Amino acid sequence: HLLEQGLSCPVLMMTSGGGMTALETASRYPIRLVESGPAGGAILASRIAVDANLNAAVSFDMGGTTAKLCLIDDGRPQTSRRFEVSRAARFIKGSGMPVRIPVVEMIEIGAGGGSIAAVDHLGRLGVGPQSAGSEPGPAAFARGGTRATVTDADVVLGFIDPERFAEGRIGIDIEAAECAVRHDVGEKLGLKSAHAARGISEIVDENMASAGRMHAAESGKDLGDRTMIAFGGNGPLHATRVARCIGVDRIIIPNNPSVGSAVGFLFAPVSYEIVRSLYSRLDDLDLQRVNTLFDTLVAEAEEVVNAGAPGALTEQQRTAFMRYHGQGHEIEVRLPARRLEGSDLPALRAAFEEEYRRQFSRVVPGMDIEILNWSTRVSTAASVPAIEVEDAKIEHAEPAMTRTITCDVSGAQIEARVFDRAELKPGDSFAGPALVIEPQTSTLVSSDFSARVDSAGHVILERM
Repeated sequence: HLLEQGLSCPVLMMTSGGGMTALETASRYPIRLVESGPAGGAILASRIAVDANLNAAVSFDMGGTTAKLCLIDDGRPQTSRRFEVSRAARFIKGSGMPVRIPVVEMIEIGAGGGSIAAVDHLGRLGVGPQSAGSEPGPAAFARGGTRATVTDADVVLGFIDPERFAEGRIGIDIEAAECAVRHDVGEKLGLKSAHAARGISEIVDENMASAGRMHAAESGKDLGDRTMIAFGGNGPLHATRVARCIGVDRIIIPNNPSVGSAVGFLFAPVSYEIVRSLYSRLDDLDLQRVNTLFDTLVAEAEEVVNAGAPGALTEQQRTAFMRYHGQGHEIEVRLPARRLEGSDLPALRAAFEEEYRRQFSRVVPGMDIEILNWSTRVSTAASVPAIEVEDAKIEHAEPAMTRTITCDVSGAQIEARVFDRAELKPGDSFAGPALVIEPQTSTLVSSDFSARVDSAGHVILERM
């Protein structure tokens, strides 16, 4: 059908590893398409991190059913070679079938706009992982939903403007949202609707923050010194609240945040990665065998990339998976994109020990180092030039209107200024509390944050 319409270019599909591949390759290896959507969001955040010269960032992608966080260092998202599919309990590790594929590693929890809030028999308030989905959706959508959701709580708190939500294509029923929150949570805990809604909000935000802190700790990293890049339909609305929970002081809301993953696809290179096993100890490494293996891997990967981007310039990334003898966890160490020589071995040992020390605070002296696997990633060279992001001349923006909201810091009813994002220009700045509204999402600028627009049009939120 596409050919009939004159579309003769290759059809590309996103992979879980953060690269595009030809339709033929995707058909041969469909497992590599698992979680490809969220990977696009991580690619977008990585691109923004490079443009903004950020060494450490964390992407925060919150949609209707789930929230995803990904650690980004030196402009590259964290990756893994392990993933689980068909989990019996979707968000619990170890409940699914393990597969070995290249993936952008992120933590995913059942926290989205449609996540359902409920009080259990012990009187404890919980949110998710069950979701109202798009059908029937939150009670506020007036499409048959009756359960209290995160979106209903945001409506009750005043963070969503009923008249401008989704450009008016979806009507918001404030009374239905209040009724659901009051019935499912308020009456069971003896709280007014506003207090119950705030409880829902605080629970879901802490759930996301807690998962992020654990994920960072397992990776030997910290969240507090990172810049958050928030997108997704609900990401900008919850960004300041989650950032406060994890100790992040700076947030970037990119352009078109509601479709961040789709925008990320546009920046993704055509790429292919292959991992092969070849066990050896570093002290008696057979360089000839390793170099021959890499020749084979590069040839296979280049053939796949060429199918998706014929004649394009390519670049390589080579990696060794190393560990101390007897350990069960490998560390990825970058290799030069050329044939290895004997003179490279001291640098390889030093790189392993540096990364091991970063993750575990110390090295283990006197232990043999072994290498289990080797990988090659061939990708098209970046064709989109980096954007020079600069601070524009500061000017105080004037709001279009004001709106009464429940302050997420104090819990009091306060007046928030409302800005139309389309009317904001580089250099505009304002302090919270405020709402920035655009067609598919809204950004909450909490009372302890300020906002400004940089030269690229991103909204920068900073804790005051």
